[in-house]
Amino acid sequence: MPLESVSRGFKDISLSFKRNPVTNDIISLRNEDAIKRSVINLVRTRVGERFFNPLLGSKVDNYFFELADFTIVEPLRTEISTVINNFEPRVALKRVDVELYPEDNAMEVSINYDIVGLSAPQQAITFVLQPTRY
Repeated sequence: MPLESVSRGFKDISLSFKRNPVTNDIISLRNEDAIKRSVINLVRTRVGERFFNPLLGSKVDNYFFELADFTIVEPLRTEISTVINNFEPRVALKRVDVELYPEDNAMEVSINYDIVGLSAPQQAITFVLQPTRY
């Protein structure tokens, strides 16, 4: 009989570092929200930015100053898929879509995934990537 992968709950701290008014602890993110924050952080983290794990991160910031046309969409999609598949074992990636907005110097990223071992509907994240300085 094959073993079914059942996950325990996931918990992470909120990066806003706000305090819970009742317990006075830092607010925590649970399950779907914790994984969603982790996926976004992986995509936005530059390679070499994390101490003691220089391989963690993605190179999406290298595409900010490329000519914004359809030729960068597939390499960008591949980079995002690779970083999620390599560093986030809690998700089964389903789809990554990238839409370019050259007039705003921005890229909209949509990521669809299933959470491994947790009975939750398919998750979807959409966020905008753009350089912080010109």
